[in-house]
Amino acid sequence: MPTKYAGTDVEQTALNAYITLLRCTETVTADTTRHLAGYKLTIGQFGVLEVLFHLGSLCQRDIGRKLLKSGGNITTVVDNLEKRGLVVRKRSVDDRRFYQVELTADGRELITAIMPRQVEGITRRMAALSADEQAILRQLCRKLGVGE
Repeated sequence: MPTKYAGTDVEQTALNAYITLLRCTETVTADTTRHLAGYKLTIGQFGVLEVLFHLGSLCQRDIGRKLLKSGGNITTVVDNLEKRGLVVRKRSVDDRRFYQVELTADGRELITAIMPRQVEGITRRMAALSADEQAILRQLCRKLGVGE
């Protein structure tokens, strides 16, 4: 559905591209993360588990930066994961003002179980585009996101 904004052609083109991008993102995200509810995980919780799985223990600030989330949001997400025994906070040995967040054995087991299904869903969804189109999409998203 195109914009109803009565702006210039340049404004309408930009708004239509933006609306399409947002709708696509929401649709693809919903489709590829629907199964997380079966694990009683939110998208944010999955993101924290996934980043810790791939990068190792991190302070909450660094987790927030990786996931583009605010400090308060990450604190809440980590609190909830910690209550479930999926992560632990440990005081940083380098700087005692910081806590490192790391996966527990249960957290590692859960993310290890989830990742193949997550990758399969994303791969299946992205198969609507050829490999070349996926590369172009990545380039365009980087250009738009970085502002280059």
